[in-house]
Amino acid sequence: MTDAPISEPKLKHFPVPFFAVVMGMMGLTLALHTAADVYPVLAVVSEVFMWGGIAAFLVISMFYIAKFMTYRAAIYAEWNHPVRLAFFPAISISLLLIATALLSSFPDAARGIWIIGAALQAVLTLAVISGWISHRSFEVGQLTPAWFIPAVGNVVAPVAGAPLGYVELSWLFFSTGLVFWVVLLTLVFNRLIFHNPIPGKLYPTLVILIAPPAVAFLAYVNLTGGIDPFARILLNSGYVFAALMVIQIPNFAKLPFALPWWALSFPVAALTIASFRFAALAGSQAHVVIGTCILVVLCAIMAGLIYRTTVAIIRNEICVPE
Repeated sequence: MTDAPISEPKLKHFPVPFFAVVMGMMGLTLALHTAADVYPVLAVVSEVFMWGGIAAFLVISMFYIAKFMTYRAAIYAEWNHPVRLAFFPAISISLLLIATALLSSFPDAARGIWIIGAALQAVLTLAVISGWISHRSFEVGQLTPAWFIPAVGNVVAPVAGAPLGYVELSWLFFSTGLVFWVVLLTLVFNRLIFHNPIPGKLYPTLVILIAPPAVAFLAYVNLTGGIDPFARILLNSGYVFAALMVIQIPNFAKLPFALPWWALSFPVAALTIASFRFAALAGSQAHVVIGTCILVVLCAIMAGLIYRTTVAIIRNEICVPE
């Protein structure tokens, strides 16, 4: 008679991709806040989600710090994991998004949080890219759109950095993110076209393709102060990738829920914000309609993600060994 296997503590398997939840909630906050210029009632709703997102960040951070203190080897294993490595900068991006959300109401707090987030983003960018080009060899099948997060996440910094007065530093972050977007976009499409399909669990990360041009648009208009041809290229690139994702909906519908599904939230939020921002700067009513439609989709996505995550937690489907 063999002994039953001993279940491992949940904390040991608390995954760093959980910070994508914060990115999604803060993305929705900023989308509602931007849309409030057209629909004022949304201002109150955005406040609720802002504090909810900040609370989620604090709770998730507490669990991850506890994991670091108790199961440090598990953290190192995530760092050496070809997919999970890319999610570590979700921590710094969450801080940058929180700073952006706080900017209008609590500018001093926003400045302090932005400085911490920007410093951490710089460190994680260099660390992750150094890991990519080190002696470790990665297989093509390990490359997913989640690899956009570490380097291209730099374009999030100027969204609040430029209004805070860190203009040259924001240009540095923007340039880094834009260059690596071009490099990684080429690599990702090579992998998608010429190699085996992305595993089902990671298939939702395809939606991340929308985020870089949408966020880059927001950063660029904050740095330049207006709309020009390059800004239009960035925004419309986001729409093209969004259209490609709409075509993939039948494939998404077949997949079981997992944490990578949160990859749907922030990119859609970024495109929502970019649409309303373009509408305000260019006086385009068409983009108000586009932004409104995407916002409705975003709210539906967030409701579904929150519900499925809650169900998964109740059913003990999260924080388990892979």
